[in-house]
Amino acid sequence: MNFKRIIISRTDSIGDVVLSLPLAGILKKYYPDTYILFLGSAYTKDVIEACKHIDEFIDWNVLMKLPENEAVAFIQTLKADTILHVFPRKEIAVLAKKAKIKNRIGTTNRTFHWLNCNKMLRLSRKNSVLHESQLNTKLLLPFGIDCHFDLKEIASFYGFSPTIDLPEKFSSLLDKDKLNLILHPKSKGSAREWGLDNFAKLIEILPEDKYKIFISGTSEEAGLMQIEILEKYDKITDLSGKMNLAEFIAFIAAADGLVAASTGPLHIAAALGIHALGIYPPIRPMHPGRWKAIGKQAHYFVKEKTCNDCRKTNDCHCMKSIAPETIKEYLDTNCI
Repeated sequence: MNFKRIIISRTDSIGDVVLSLPLAGILKKYYPDTYILFLGSAYTKDVIEACKHIDEFIDWNVLMKLPENEAVAFIQTLKADTILHVFPRKEIAVLAKKAKIKNRIGTTNRTFHWLNCNKMLRLSRKNSVLHESQLNTKLLLPFGIDCHFDLKEIASFYGFSPTIDLPEKFSSLLDKDKLNLILHPKSKGSAREWGLDNFAKLIEILPEDKYKIFISGTSEEAGLMQIEILEKYDKITDLSGKMNLAEFIAFIAAADGLVAASTGPLHIAAALGIHALGIYPPIRPMHPGRWKAIGKQAHYFVKEKTCNDCRKTNDCHCMKSIAPETIKEYLDTNCI
């Protein structure tokens, strides 16, 4: 089958999008002349455009506001022969069919895919033992790509790098004589968190002569961190809310390491190849077996036990019991 213009549709969060980027790299390997479009949410645009394998970004936030006939007409102007529904969304499946995209690929576990897709795969993510990025590659079977990729292979297909030079006002904050470490304590509610008290303790025990510590997050999260971290430690540099996403990607690339829960910045750090240290709960499907960051220097911390006590709460006692000293030991041994 001849694939010329492929839409990858994934309109959810940054971490999910990062783990979908290797699909573009794999498709380019097998179909070098293919033009790849990525349909995503506006706030992930800078992440998507940082992938060299993606030729064009389509803003779902704009498309979804158009009357249906105009949205269909716009999709037809893209001249796509294939759409890959990585993140199932009924509205997009309907539009793709009405736009008469020839190959419409989805999974069988969505009723609306039965009505709107013509190439379907049986794929259940919920109970799978595979990593999210490996599950994504299973969607490539209709392209004749029936490979069992390991995580190291998948990470080699990121093609991810900053799209801008880091502005001098931010590059000047980095210390070439120390390990520049970004701590990202919050998650905007997208993941279980390690806790501000643990991050505070980690800041306390990291020697100032070896580490330059930065705190990142949104401006709203800065307010949540104000008392326990930002006002408490003079040795940290607060980046919260001070950069746009393209600048933040460039800053992460220039730093040496990042510590976070299962968040977008953690996956960005892993894709950029710096030390990406993720802290995870031992709860399926949130555990690292499914969602760990993948990259040359990615590592995760999790209590080796099966635990469901915190499944219905936002706190995970097992996760919070991971000692800051454990993180420091890894940093001292592997990153300095």
